[in-house]
Amino acid sequence: MTEEEIRTQLVWRFTTAQRPLGRWRFNMYVLWKRMAWNLVIMGAHFLKRAFDIVASFIALLLLTPLFLVIAALVKLDGGPVFLAQNRVGKHGREFKMFKFRSMVVNADAILKELLAQNQHADGVTFKMKDDPRITKVGRWLRKFSLDEFPQFANVLIGDMSLVGPRPCLPREVALYTLDQRRRLEVLPGVTCLWQIGGRAEIDFSGQVQLDIQYIESHNFWGDVKILLKTIPAVLFGKGAY
Repeated sequence: MTEEEIRTQLVWRFTTAQRPLGRWRFNMYVLWKRMAWNLVIMGAHFLKRAFDIVASFIALLLLTPLFLVIAALVKLDGGPVFLAQNRVGKHGREFKMFKFRSMVVNADAILKELLAQNQHADGVTFKMKDDPRITKVGRWLRKFSLDEFPQFANVLIGDMSLVGPRPCLPREVALYTLDQRRRLEVLPGVTCLWQIGGRAEIDFSGQVQLDIQYIESHNFWGDVKILLKTIPAVLFGKGAY
């Protein structure tokens, strides 16, 4: 179509829209487009949630024997087996995120003494190699992300998704800029883009960029690819500390 033909079409549509019947047809067209798009969005959300429920239920069922072994090992260190930690989810709603305990019981109190050794220069998140708060068992759990497995329960009840930005601590969210708060637009996930691309080796700004990239382009098959790439990342413990 030539530029002249496009101009003629636009003029015709504008003129038609000025008439009562034309306005009605235009409004119906817009309404239909909105309904069709909403159905697409609802369908995508339904598919993602259905997959989360089925996959997390199967994971919890199959991993039960491993859970019992991990629970026994954690208990040998003393203290509780599980950690229920406040995290910030979709639209800023707080929830309890479950983990196997991998740190000493008074880890939060010790953190104040370690802040100067934070290897994430922006100071929003805290990461430190050879963190003295991590127990001997916890070091292995974290290396292979075994401490995160109880989060399948969070997925099952709807606080989290299998794939999405990692859930943040309230003290971290308090330091977020407006752009960084975009991470809260979707359900947090058990795994994400930066979990398969470097994990703790990626600084906070890099994590945010990858999370926003995911939010803007995610789809069902993209989630499946991330889950498949998570398996070797976890098995080889790349970037974990």
